[in-house]
Amino acid sequence: MAADAESFYLEQVTITDGSEDDYQYEEVPADDDFSLPEGDEDLEKAMKTVQQKTEDLQLHSQRSILTSKQPIPHKPEVMDDFVRNFLIKKGMTQTLECFQTEWYEMLHKGLLSSEDVEFVPDIYSHNQILDVEIKSLRKELEQYKEAASKAGHIILKLQKERDFHRMHHKRVAQEKNRLINDIKRLKTHYASYEPLLRQLHEKYEMLLRQKMLTSLERDRVVGQITGLQATLRSIESGRGFKVSDAPVTKYRREDSLLGPTQQALLEAREKNLLQEGVAPYDPSKDPTKQVGKSYPKDSEFPLDTRVNPYLVYMKKKGNLQIKLGAYQQNTTIKAHELAVSCLALHPRKEILVTGSDDHLWRMWSIIKGELIMTGDGHTDWISGCSFHPKGTKLATSSGDTTIRIWDFAKAECILTLEGHGHAVWDCSWHSCGDFLASSSMDKTSKIWDINSERCRYTLRGHVDSVNSIEFLPFSNIILTSSADKTLSIWDARTGLCAQTFYGHMHSCNDATFNLKGDTIVSCDSYGVLKLWDVRKVAVTLSFDAGPHPGNQVAFSPTGQMVCMASNDGEIKCLDIATGNMDKMTGHEESVQSVIFDQKGDYMFSGGSDGVVIVWL
Repeated sequence: MAADAESFYLEQVTITDGSEDDYQYEEVPADDDFSLPEGDEDLEKAMKTVQQKTEDLQLHSQRSILTSKQPIPHKPEVMDDFVRNFLIKKGMTQTLECFQTEWYEMLHKGLLSSEDVEFVPDIYSHNQILDVEIKSLRKELEQYKEAASKAGHIILKLQKERDFHRMHHKRVAQEKNRLINDIKRLKTHYASYEPLLRQLHEKYEMLLRQKMLTSLERDRVVGQITGLQATLRSIESGRGFKVSDAPVTKYRREDSLLGPTQQALLEAREKNLLQEGVAPYDPSKDPTKQVGKSYPKDSEFPLDTRVNPYLVYMKKKGNLQIKLGAYQQNTTIKAHELAVSCLALHPRKEILVTGSDDHLWRMWSIIKGELIMTGDGHTDWISGCSFHPKGTKLATSSGDTTIRIWDFAKAECILTLEGHGHAVWDCSWHSCGDFLASSSMDKTSKIWDINSERCRYTLRGHVDSVNSIEFLPFSNIILTSSADKTLSIWDARTGLCAQTFYGHMHSCNDATFNLKGDTIVSCDSYGVLKLWDVRKVAVTLSFDAGPHPGNQVAFSPTGQMVCMASNDGEIKCLDIATGNMDKMTGHEESVQSVIFDQKGDYMFSGGSDGVVIVWL
């Protein structure tokens, strides 16, 4: 093939011998387009015609060149070029210089024949091309070998990973099967315990009822014994006997100080008097007014027949409407360096109290935003604060397990209540101002008598931390929320649980009444809001505003809207009638507390950024 190519190129450049007569001349026709028309003697017009014909011929020749399909012949290398290229490729520069010197010298002297300076034979060119191709193929072969080696390593690595993941999958499948078997076994075990738990719960409720009946029976018997002793005193005084005039308190037969003989005599006299039809003793008619009191300074709980004046005020306003978007950010107060954990409003004046993680509480003017007073005394974070109904005192609860009572007139702490085993989360005043309720991480709540400075009752029933506590205004009812996912209503006069609300799936962080006292709103650690009907003991509305925890909830004074302080830095407001949710932003960190004033003119929020925002 190379020889054919060489002969082809030689035929292209070889001139054949022959005479000039063999050349075929092209005849030009007589009617050529270049001939001028007869009778036209205008020189300018003739020149234009010749120029136009010339341009047409040039354009035709260019088109014929462009449309030619003949390949451009390749001229092979001559001998000296071949040697030069070879030496340059091998990097033999000195040899190249010597070669060129001798080559041109011999060429000049005529020592080289025409065969020496002709083209390189095809075999050398072909060998050179093959040599280049062999080198190129070897280089590609090395690259392919390297790629194959890398691919082999990758395949080996992937096989090891596949084996590892396959083994891990088998182990996970085994663990899953084991867990499924454990779950089935636990379900079976739980099913066997469920009737026993139900039976124990029924027994517990029965014992609570029996305890209540026993307490009532004991009070009735104490009244009867007191009446019998009064009647016996009057009878014996007529016979000349002297009987002690000391008042009788909560008489207990097991605590009696009488001897066996005196006890038998007293029982015989009581039996005779009962047979004679003596009327039972009425404690309300006792002139000493000390029946049922263990301490002389103990306060009496007021009656539950009082009217809530705030509710009457809201009824007078009648057409007051608070809708979503009614409040806008008005004032920002940098209250503390650390998080603001609680807020409380003065019952009559435009004064706000803030409690913080910096162990301080501060009193602020709402209108001017000025600092009025600072309280320092707690040794740990302040978790709750509550104004006395008269506005002259303040109660604060703290992580140092104490509750402190502060007197504004004296500007000092006048009472420290100790008794909880762990941090105290919240506190709330009774509307009469003589009692204070507190809730703690020790799973209990306590009712404190401020006059006798002692704990009157310890409310036990929750099985986890009690996170909030609140007195229903102008009532003896207490509401608590707990980390055991329940809410409870208690009677402050007896310290007994009246009702428990079940429904939350996570820890309850806060709960509060509306002004009417017939609805409760609560929030949990997953941001779920629930509205409860107190009379039906059932959920009327459940709204998921999570997944961030809700820290505190508050009813608007009209009860039409509920606001929740959320851990994502937003205040989430729910329209109860429509179920629509609105979000209010302003805090840079989580919102810890939110409250309304009694007229509904303001809303206040405190956050972990140490800021209090007044919404108007």
